[in-house]
Parts: sequence; structure tokens; C-alpha cells
Amino acid sequence: MSSVSSLVAFLSRRAVLSAVAATALAAGLCGAQPAQAQTPVRFTLDWRFEGPAALFLMAIEKGYFKAEGLDVTIDTGNGSREAIPRVASGTYDAGFGDVNSLIRFRDENPTIDLKAVMMVYDKPPFSIVGRKSRGVTADVKSLEGKKFGAPAADAAFAQWPIFKTVNKLDDSKIRLENVGFPVREPMLASGEVDAVFGFANSSYINLKSRGVPVDDIVVMLMSDYGVELYGNVVMVSPKFAAEKPEAVRGLLRAITKSVKDTVANPELGAQLVIKRNDVAKVEVELERLKMTLEQNVMTPWVKANGFGGIDKARWDRALDQIGLTFTFKDKAKAGVAFTDAFLPASAERVF
Repeated sequence: MSSVSSLVAFLSRRAVLSAVAATALAAGLCGAQPAQAQTPVRFTLDWRFEGPAALFLMAIEKGYFKAEGLDVTIDTGNGSREAIPRVASGTYDAGFGDVNSLIRFRDENPTIDLKAVMMVYDKPPFSIVGRKSRGVTADVKSLEGKKFGAPAADAAFAQWPIFKTVNKLDDSKIRLENVGFPVREPMLASGEVDAVFGFANSSYINLKSRGVPVDDIVVMLMSDYGVELYGNVVMVSPKFAAEKPEAVRGLLRAITKSVKDTVANPELGAQLVIKRNDVAKVEVELERLKMTLEQNVMTPWVKANGFGGIDKARWDRALDQIGLTFTFKDKAKAGVAFTDAFLPASAERVF
């Protein structure tokens, strides 16, 4: 081989080696980027790892949070009202809680601009659950003269003033007993109370699992009795929203995909819950999840208009109903409790 040919071959080999090295380096950098770019996000649920938690756990299972550069940790909660101070204080970056309590919180704490960024429960699960054998029927007047188990921190009980006002109930004929969440359904099952306040997807399922006959359980969804309130939302702390708006957008994109997949495969969603709650039963949590999806998430309005947003006219009516029993200091400011600025494009939210 001539010296010229040898030189050309040598240079060609060097070029190939350089290209391979550059490709390996680029691949290494690409592989390292996600780990470096992960933004930690602490997320609080409203309750334990039960059926509805699948709406968010699916995003971990499918890697949707990681794909958005987010390292999301999901913790259990102590009620949908308790999520609000957790997020408002910045202890959690985001959470899942009751929007009506959020509106009241904003009015009582006007310097804290805490907002909801995604509507999840278009129809709230607020309910009164009673037993026919205790004289409770679908007629609201049957509630008069009855004894209620009413957890002080329960979001459904928080709407009682609105429910009784809209339905013109005489609460002087009703006895309310403050009970803890763990004993609420057991007391109703044993007949110590005639009815309880709670989320339908919680109290109804829990009563069934305690052996109360289905035909003895009466579920009065408040939304079927003139209460136009919304339900649980995703909310983010003011600091998180201000400093990391793209992370908020990524969080909501991931949750949207997570909800869509849960609707398509609730069986997998129930399994994900069981992985984190070893005392739960998969068949119970699957029923709870399906009930939540049907009654609260995939409502006729959501199917027609898309997941995650609100109807402004209904929102205003809900504010008026809150004002029936709550004296606003600044209704307009308190009412700006929802923003759609971080939501994915509307086409992504129709499923």
C-alpha cells in the first residue's frame, strides 16, 4: 500500500473512532439529563390509598411524571379539607382537595393566593348516607328527627348548611354527633346513628364491606338535591406556581394522561392502590374507583367539554350557594380560586 493510501486509511479510522466517541458521549449526556433535570414535587392526597388514588398513581406506574422531568412523591391525607393548609403552607407543592373549602380559605386568608389548577371531581361525592331500616328514604324530609354521624373535618359535612338551606330542612329536629372517620360507618352499621355525612364512594362502599345489605343503604348525593358545588381539585402552592410554572404544566399533563389511562383500565388502577395499601381488598377498591369515575369524574359535562376545566356559569352559581351560609369578606377575590392557565390543550383533555 502506498504511503498516501496508508495516510487516508489512518485518517478514515480516526474519523470513525471520533464519530463513535462523540455518539457515545452524546448518549451518555442524554442518559444523564433526566436524572439531573428531575424536579422534586411533594403531592398530598385527600385520603388514604384507596380507589380514587389510582387517578394519580397511574402516572407513576406509566412514567408520565418522569417523562415531564418530575420526581413526584405521593402521600396520604387526612381529609379533603386538610389538603389545603398542607399546600398553602408550602409543606406540599401540590395536592388534591375540596375546592369549596379552598374558596373559604382564600376569603379568610386574602394574602395567600392559593389556587386550583385542575378540576377532577366535576360532580362532588358529597353525600348523606343512611339506612332504610333506620327510617331514611330518598325524601329529604325523612332526615328530620334523625341522628347523624358528622365528622368535623369532613368536606361533605361542611356543605350541610347549604344542603339544609336549599332543601328547607328544620335542623332543630336533627341531632348531629361529631364522630371520627374510623368509627363513622361502623356506627351506622351498628345502628348507633341513622345516617352519616361522607363521600359516597367511601361511606357506601365501606358499609357494603361491613355486611350492610345493599337494599338497606340510601345514598343521597347532594348534587342531586339542588347543591351545585364542584368537588375536589388539584391545587398548587403559590410558590410552586410562581417559581416553576413549567413544572406545574408538566404535572397536569401527566395527571391528564393518568386519568385517561385509569378510565380505560380501572383494573390496573385498583392493583396499583393495593400495592400501597396491604389491608385493602382489590375488589372493594375496584368498585370504589369505578363508582368515582362514573359519578364524579366522567360526567356528561366532562364527556362533552373535556376533563379538568369548569363551566363559568355553574362556578358563579356555586359561589352564590356558598354565600348562602358563609359571609364573604371579598367574594370576588375569594372566587378567583381556579385558573385554567396551566391546563393542557383542550384536545388533550377530551377522552
